[in-house]
Amino acid sequence: MSRHDAGTLLVRPRAGSPSKPAPLVKRFLDYVFVECGLAGSTVTAYQRDLNEFWAFLEAEEVEPAFISMDEVQRYLIHLKERGLALSSIVRHLATLKVFLRFLHAEGILKRDLASLIESPRRWRNLPKTIRPVEVDRLLSAPDVRDEFYLRDRALLELLYATGMRVSEVASLTLDRINLKLGYVRCFGKGRKERIIPLGKAAIGAVDDYLRYQRPRLQRRPDIQALFLSRTGRSLDRTSIWRLVQKYATIAGLGPGVSPHTLRHCFATHMLAGGADLRIVQELLGHADVTTTQLYTHVDETRLKHIHRKFHPRP
Repeated sequence: MSRHDAGTLLVRPRAGSPSKPAPLVKRFLDYVFVECGLAGSTVTAYQRDLNEFWAFLEAEEVEPAFISMDEVQRYLIHLKERGLALSSIVRHLATLKVFLRFLHAEGILKRDLASLIESPRRWRNLPKTIRPVEVDRLLSAPDVRDEFYLRDRALLELLYATGMRVSEVASLTLDRINLKLGYVRCFGKGRKERIIPLGKAAIGAVDDYLRYQRPRLQRRPDIQALFLSRTGRSLDRTSIWRLVQKYATIAGLGPGVSPHTLRHCFATHMLAGGADLRIVQELLGHADVTTTQLYTHVDETRLKHIHRKFHPRP
């Protein structure tokens, strides 16, 4: 089919709320929401990305059935020329890969283009990690004289003990944590439940918080969030992020430490200690083990040691 020259100005959706999706895009969004059980926020992100891709196809005068790797490559160039960060381009490509797989499954695309696209996860820089001794400094940063010492200590211990996402910790309620049995029930992406064990340090810190501080913070009995703010409301993601950064600064770890750093440290340190990759995948709530492989990189020295130890011809 004909299409405009590469230099033609592309019409892009305005920033902000996603515009009404094209019918084919809507079919895809319905599929990933209803059939795949993806979270609403993920579906909204898919819609935003695909609105832009659809505008690109219209500007290029390319029908969905005629999408080729040439269009994919030129679309990536288009995103780069817009000045998008690598992380944003990676997200767009990840969305596009899922969409192209859907088009092939529906018989709209004869060729499985998704299989030709390298996983965008391989492009990402590894998240920041800190050594166990530095984690100890971070977890010890709350001052016993601070008004929220017990809450903040419990929060930091729980983040590192479970590797939970900050959104998962923010939404944690009292009925999902069992200190007697030592586990927490977590609902992750797509509302998938997983059970995560707790170590003694986390159990002790959370128990102290529940006994001696949370009752003083609670203003209304209907609020069942585990972590409460000064006003008795649920501690939100932004507040948790700021608290981690505050204590990272106190511990002398710099501004790059976030709740996600503790999630990555949880995985990295577990794997370095000999944990099975599939177990770590389950604890992190990853649907794809390749995602876990990104988060749980192991230093080359340890890999060589394992190879020499277990290979029959060292």
